[in-house]
Amino acid sequence: MKLTAKRKRSDSAAAAIAATQAAALPPLSPPAHVLVPDGARPFWDAIVQARPRDTWNPVDMASAANLARVQFALEAAPVGSDDHAKLTRLALALTRAIAVNTVATVGRSADIAKGAELERSARQDDGDDLIPRLRAV
Repeated sequence: MKLTAKRKRSDSAAAAIAATQAAALPPLSPPAHVLVPDGARPFWDAIVQARPRDTWNPVDMASAANLARVQFALEAAPVGSDDHAKLTRLALALTRAIAVNTVATVGRSADIAKGAELERSARQDDGDDLIPRLRAV
């Protein structure tokens, strides 16, 4: 017997509404039994926003808190040291475990390269005066 509700199709109107509502909310808070120090809180916020809000369960959130603490510790570890290397490996393992790594969040590297090329082209395209374009001011 399946205990979780059936997920909405990502291309449905209901999924679009749910995503818009979730985006308007602040980042998820860690469960009460999980410690996220103040210094690790920006990492926590970024981690839990990397996946849809309704996909987080308490076990994943505990792993996300571990990842936030590891990323915070990485800030203090001297680059190139053994501690830095160990923390980096741990962070990579945790990102894969909770599916917030690049492949899980934005797709395969081939797809990313295509998007990056399109963005580069758009930046270099001056266009013409007849078609209005968005520009940074």
